[in-house]
Amino acid sequence: MMLVTLSCSLALCLVYVFYKFIDQRRSKSCYILHYECFKPSNDRKLSTEFSVDLINKCKNLGIEEHRFLLRTLVSSGIGEETYAPRNILSKGDTLASLSDCQSEMDEFSIETLDTLFSLSGVSPQDIDILVVNVSGMTLVPSLTSRIINHYKMRDDIKSFNISGMGCSASLISINLVQNMFKIHKNKLALVLTSEAIAPNWYNGKERSMILTNCLFRCGGCSILLTNKPALQKLAMFKLKCLVRTHLGSCDEAHICCMQKEDDQGHIGFFLGKTLPKTATRGLTENLRSIAPKILPLSAIFRYVLLVNIQKFRAKYLHNMAKKRVNMNFKSGVDHFCLHPGGKAVIEGVKRSLVLTEEDVEPSRMTLHRFGNTSASGLWYVLGYMEAKMRLKKGDRVLMIGFGSGFKCNSCMWEVLRNLDDKNVWADCVDKFPPKLPIYPASRNMNGF
Repeated sequence: MMLVTLSCSLALCLVYVFYKFIDQRRSKSCYILHYECFKPSNDRKLSTEFSVDLINKCKNLGIEEHRFLLRTLVSSGIGEETYAPRNILSKGDTLASLSDCQSEMDEFSIETLDTLFSLSGVSPQDIDILVVNVSGMTLVPSLTSRIINHYKMRDDIKSFNISGMGCSASLISINLVQNMFKIHKNKLALVLTSEAIAPNWYNGKERSMILTNCLFRCGGCSILLTNKPALQKLAMFKLKCLVRTHLGSCDEAHICCMQKEDDQGHIGFFLGKTLPKTATRGLTENLRSIAPKILPLSAIFRYVLLVNIQKFRAKYLHNMAKKRVNMNFKSGVDHFCLHPGGKAVIEGVKRSLVLTEEDVEPSRMTLHRFGNTSASGLWYVLGYMEAKMRLKKGDRVLMIGFGSGFKCNSCMWEVLRNLDDKNVWADCVDKFPPKLPIYPASRNMNGF
């Protein structure tokens, strides 16, 4: 009888330990319940013709700077319906006031959060963790405090205000929430990702700094996440893994993209000539870390085998012709969500990962429709995939983002159900991809 009792007790203990193990793994998971991209009002659209007029009115620019900017606009890949700050459009004022900056952020955060709370059924008082990342602006009180005050959130909410992280900040915020979920069970988190364009419009004539005026546009996204097992069935995505790479110890990488002051005292963002090289290095390092986490063993084995065969040929057969060996990322990834930072960025990643035009279409179309919206750009790309009804249950989405510092971050999302919401793309997704992209700036070159 005692033996039976001991056996039963041991069995119950094993069942309990197994249950706790499974429960802990479930509670540490990170799910996206909903995300809402910001679509500014139509009166904030920045057409190419208006951009040309803005350039022509700039007294600091010489004839060569005018030519450079116009050529950049024509070849940027950015379309006619991107959005700019109100102070640029309504007043033609490139020097933003504090009120302009606050209004830009409030408009984005309130509109996206109102929609998110309405569609998800979650109350602002249910939020346990709040993370906001806006790189180029710091307010006192912080942006998180403004949101907490506006929605009268709980006193015990854990808030984080992240700045200075550049275009890679979105996945850094997700990583912060992921780590918080490992410590705290059954929580709801909000991530708001955007960039302040109004205070960072460059008024000088340095070519390496004036590029940002051509590329960066207004946008943002609010993301609702949870680790509650009870909400798993309502979730859209599950985070499988996330890898962050930081090349900040290298001087060349550290200064290739940074905020600085030109010789005339104008503050802006400097984009160095070594940026493409640094981005390639960051991507290589990052993919080396995430590949074993997302690819099947067969793909990794094939890659290692081919690399060693190539080394053997070079060493013993004196075959110096080096053929590039590529890792087959498509064996473990169904969709590629790439940072729409510019045509060169998209083309560089496409070449590095040996992707097709269809693979990079979401990023190209996001750049065309919304421009480079900094850290929030990845979510517009994801929204395009969803609006095109390409995301099916079980699909794997690889997100890759770049940022100053220099940083390259990536993560893998698993799609938990078929997704078909038209979201921010609702009024235009059927027009994309356009058969013949037209850039009216080419008609305004006037000999340039």
